[in-house]
Amino acid sequence: MERSQWGTRAGFIMAAVGSAVGLGNIWRFPYVAYENGGGAFFIPYLFALLTAGIPILILEFTIGHKFRGSAPLSFFRMGGKKLEWLGWWAVFVSFIISCYYAVIIAWAMRYTIFSFNQAWGADTETFLFNDFLNLTVQPGQTGGIVWGVFIPLAIVWIITLGILLAGVKKGIELANRIFIPTLVVIFLIVVIRALTLDGAAMGLDAFFKPNFDAIMDPSVWVAAYGHIFFSLSVAFAIMITYASYLPKKSDITNNAFITGFANSAFELLAGIGVFAALGFMASQQGVAVADVATAGVGLAFVVFPQIINEFPGLNGLFGALFFLSLTLAGLTSLISITETYVAGISEKFGITRNKAVAFGGGLAALISILFATQGGLFFLDLADYYINQFGVAAIGLVEVVLVVWVFRKANLLQNHANGISDIHLGGWWKICLGVITPIVLGYMMFGLLRLNILKQFDTETGNYEGYSNMFTLFGGVSVALAAIVLGILFTLGKWHKDHAQFEENK
Repeated sequence: MERSQWGTRAGFIMAAVGSAVGLGNIWRFPYVAYENGGGAFFIPYLFALLTAGIPILILEFTIGHKFRGSAPLSFFRMGGKKLEWLGWWAVFVSFIISCYYAVIIAWAMRYTIFSFNQAWGADTETFLFNDFLNLTVQPGQTGGIVWGVFIPLAIVWIITLGILLAGVKKGIELANRIFIPTLVVIFLIVVIRALTLDGAAMGLDAFFKPNFDAIMDPSVWVAAYGHIFFSLSVAFAIMITYASYLPKKSDITNNAFITGFANSAFELLAGIGVFAALGFMASQQGVAVADVATAGVGLAFVVFPQIINEFPGLNGLFGALFFLSLTLAGLTSLISITETYVAGISEKFGITRNKAVAFGGGLAALISILFATQGGLFFLDLADYYINQFGVAAIGLVEVVLVVWVFRKANLLQNHANGISDIHLGGWWKICLGVITPIVLGYMMFGLLRLNILKQFDTETGNYEGYSNMFTLFGGVSVALAAIVLGILFTLGKWHKDHAQFEENK
């Protein structure tokens, strides 16, 4: 079977950048940098990018390019059944993430409309949780469907699955060629306007002011590695799948450096825009930037609407552009996340791409309705915490240990990348993958496991967010475990005859 390919190198890079640039770039990175040393944070951040982010990108680009398959198929061709399960584990983590990630995009899509007349009113927090999400049930309860979330959620899935049905070149590549330039232009407009606001300088000072004492704290370095790891879409099965569609003659290392630095450039741009706006809000309220700085859902759907309320002139347009940028950033990431299991299912069972989109994407869309119920935010919060903490980081750790140390594939992959790339990999790449990344990720995983185990014996804090043991077990722990269990079960099945045999690229 002839494999789909990207039409151009630029198309692949835009798709890879589109996957990496997501909601976290806008609502997570600025606060992480601010909390971990401000301007000084860029030292461990850049070090983490060069010693973990880009080396793992190169690793996954090379795996996908050399073995010409989705993550499960590429790992199967590299190490047989003993490695295939790792690809399925990553695929099922991506599947779970896609189910709730789509709902956040639906919120952003709806808030784009709300922006024009500031429908959220003066009390943006009450509007979000009570009026919009209708969060009136206890954690673990679903309540009824919130139609104001369900309808944009359906639109999100129609757009995503429609693009995937069109294929790699005419669907994913074309969509990213439109979405990524549009996103950059829109967000540049938001940033430039934010920089002209009163108090913007105060916000930028808070963001960039270096605290060099902070970088002596090991937790700051862990934060830098953790953010780089989650930001670049590594260990999601995405980059392996995308790289498998590259032509045989492709510059792997250059593509990885371009993708990594493009993602970081957008994060820096996001930090400037977000903190300029936060400085304006702090100035208007007569408080310190620290009093208004936050991250995640609170930043995007509570604080930014407050900023838009106080915005001088054309505030509706500014708000719409901000939430439209969130929507576009989310869509490009959701497309890439969904492609991982569309490709995996199609290749494993030998079914057409359209059937794989209908089955895999359709199932994810149905499950995502759970997060559009009255109790959906609780399910989303818990699933996101456990799948990110004990899914992605764990996969990354296992991936580098198995590929570099157990199956000893580093030399094979290095030779392949060097044979087609302008920038040749040397000993630094193997040291980064074989030593630095396992140590940092191992330290992160040990710390997370220790923290969560200790919480079980702390009567004051208890589980994450104080959720009940039953809800934590079934809504969080079991979700993370299901990804690896399903990964192992899928490995037991045979590959379709078209993919069972493989002649390596020469």
